[in-house]
Amino acid sequence: MALTPMPPYQHVGTGSFIPTQWSDELLRQFDPLLVWSSSLVCNRNYEGEISGKGDRVVVNGIIRPSVGKYEDTVGMTIEDLKTVEQHVDITEADYVAFYVRDIERVQVAGVLGAPATQESIQALVNETDTFVGAKIAASATSAAQVDVSTLTASRDKGEALLETIFDMMEKLDTANVADGRYVVVSPKVKRYLLRAPDIANAAALGEGQATANGVVARLAGFTVVSTTAMPAGCEILAGHRSFTTFASQFTNFREQPVEQFRRNQIDALHLYGARVLSFPGGKQPTAPGAAVVGSEGLIKAVVKWS
Repeated sequence: MALTPMPPYQHVGTGSFIPTQWSDELLRQFDPLLVWSSSLVCNRNYEGEISGKGDRVVVNGIIRPSVGKYEDTVGMTIEDLKTVEQHVDITEADYVAFYVRDIERVQVAGVLGAPATQESIQALVNETDTFVGAKIAASATSAAQVDVSTLTASRDKGEALLETIFDMMEKLDTANVADGRYVVVSPKVKRYLLRAPDIANAAALGEGQATANGVVARLAGFTVVSTTAMPAGCEILAGHRSFTTFASQFTNFREQPVEQFRRNQIDALHLYGARVLSFPGGKQPTAPGAAVVGSEGLIKAVVKWS
């Protein structure tokens, strides 16, 4: 929307607020901060067209066909290909809204780089990751509690925690879960894992963009990441992105003058939802809107520290 009347001193190209530029910049800052909602942990295969809270994305999964033994005298039994319907509901709507006093200067300087706005973006990240992490943990299979309370050396604690991750690796191998797995850990677990030589050496080797999305190290087929947004009763969770889908959309920023004040209001909505999906041959939901319980592609554990 152009400022009216157009002041004669205005620079070319700064006479209007461009919502798309702001939305793109927000995403550039938002996505690298995500952990649970990142493309490492979730797929975004079923986003569709999201226009508002309450929207629904329908996912049709396939039930694995059975295998028969062929005999010339018997022939084949042909079965119908069965599917299972699952709903990804857009249940969350978070917003940012703030005043700016001079829309022209904000357009040029970029208010998304201001400290207050950076904190707003981090708050949006925290809300999103907390929601998605809780969804994933609720559907994960529980492993045995990890007891490190009797270990005094940090290195020994780290080795015990790493052994738990290797146990999860074996379970995912047994379930034929594909490569490209992740393991999300709490900051406390991360602290001790980094004392385990295998993790410490892997982290020390480093790689490009290794700090994005909370990445700590890559080891044994896992990308190890850490976040403060750990669900209650879960300090380690291993899985694969194909088991969780995340649907998200930022509405474009809008700008409008505020009556009684010489300032403008800028706001945007973040609409999103998440769901743990069933897999052919795996745990199936009891109804299209019901969560999968005990997913074979997601394993969680809690740690006993003292």
